[in-house]
Amino acid sequence: MSPRSPGPVPRDAVHHPVFARFYARQSVAAEPVIGTHRRELLTGLSGRVIEIGAGNGLNFAYYPGAVSEVVAIEPERLLRKLARSAALRAEVPVDVVPGAAEALPVKSEAFDAAVVSLVLCSVRDVRRALGEIHRVLRPGGELRFFEHGRAPGRLMATTQRALDRTVWPPLFGGCHVSRDTLAELRAAGFELGAHRRFLVPAKGPRLPTSYCVLGTAHRPDAP
Repeated sequence: MSPRSPGPVPRDAVHHPVFARFYARQSVAAEPVIGTHRRELLTGLSGRVIEIGAGNGLNFAYYPGAVSEVVAIEPERLLRKLARSAALRAEVPVDVVPGAAEALPVKSEAFDAAVVSLVLCSVRDVRRALGEIHRVLRPGGELRFFEHGRAPGRLMATTQRALDRTVWPPLFGGCHVSRDTLAELRAAGFELGAHRRFLVPAKGPRLPTSYCVLGTAHRPDAP
């Protein structure tokens, strides 16, 4: 993929004020469960990091001290405001800026690592978003991902696809529940590293959003 300069991005590339308020409350309530996965996602990171779709900034508390800077991209106005407040409490420097995953407002090959956390479900164009992440990572740079997606069982996968075609995206801020994160990463040119699948919640009824994957991928080194 050849480097290119990103075009201008409107300040509010995404506008879901009702869902943003719901997400801000729900994500905080779920933190006793999700926080463990956030910590695992970010452990061992170092250098300059870009986080795409930072939401209300709940990841910021888990960045290790070896991270020199986090550039956090968040397109939704309310969530961006909450993320900026969270950035003030972080132990590493965090700069929260507007922008869309499909047109990241940063230079090519500028970051040692990238982070996506429960965000690829809601981007408008997954291939383009992953292409942008590929562009802004240095050769050999690492992508950390924690996403929900397609269920392995036929019945739930069929249900997920039906939800994606009908009520789920309008109700939940553009979220899709049947996307295949690992397949999309491979298609975008990333080399998959260690990863694991798990359920959230670990016990109880299976929800369309229960099927999660957490792991690493890399932009291949330049030839």
